[in-house]
Amino acid sequence: MNAKRAPGSGPDLASVARLLADGTRAGFCLALLDGRAWTATELARHGGVAPSTATEHLHLLVRGNLLAEERQGRHRYVRLAGPHVAELIESLAALAPERATPPRTLSAAGRRDALGHARTCYDHLAGTVGVAITDSMIDRGLLDLEHGLSLTSAGAAWLTDLGIAVPTGARRPSVRSCLDWTERRPHLAGAVGAALCRHALDTGWITRVGTTRAVAVTPLGRQALHHHLGLPDDLLTRS
Repeated sequence: MNAKRAPGSGPDLASVARLLADGTRAGFCLALLDGRAWTATELARHGGVAPSTATEHLHLLVRGNLLAEERQGRHRYVRLAGPHVAELIESLAALAPERATPPRTLSAAGRRDALGHARTCYDHLAGTVGVAITDSMIDRGLLDLEHGLSLTSAGAAWLTDLGIAVPTGARRPSVRSCLDWTERRPHLAGAVGAALCRHALDTGWITRVGTTRAVAVTPLGRQALHHHLGLPDDLLTRS
């Protein structure tokens, strides 16, 4: 006779849901998808709340293991607890409905469009460009979808030819599919996605746009991505 699981046993998924059910806390997590460490004051300014209110929310997020705390001298910083949290936030954002309120200014609309075109999702590429890179790698046999997203031997050789070294032995998966919140389709995450993004930044294929998560593909990047993945210039250029 099988024993029944007690109603209160197992992971407390509702506790995580409660943390993200608050709009201010959810907004902080979305802001931290840029991969940087922020102070409570910076997040308070971003969220339009008092510093004391921001601190209360951050304490809850740290205790809930969604954020990690770092101290440097007298300063306290917080960042997402890891790529697994970033991928959770990005996936939830892809399931969330669009906000009905349109951007109030041209600059706000420009920031929204820039994020939709190309951005970092913690430490890998997302947006139209990130999804296009993933699609092209699948089409060229560098990634395989047969048993979930995985790197093929041809993909490993392709990375080596580009001089991209992927860390091994870490607990982080080599390849992971991350649901893109603007495209509503998967982009490449995991150690390979992070290494590819780092390479694109280091070689000047992409450059950051201001202090946001948005990135722009440079002329050098358009040439390289066309050569290596066949991506057309018009897709890589934000209109």
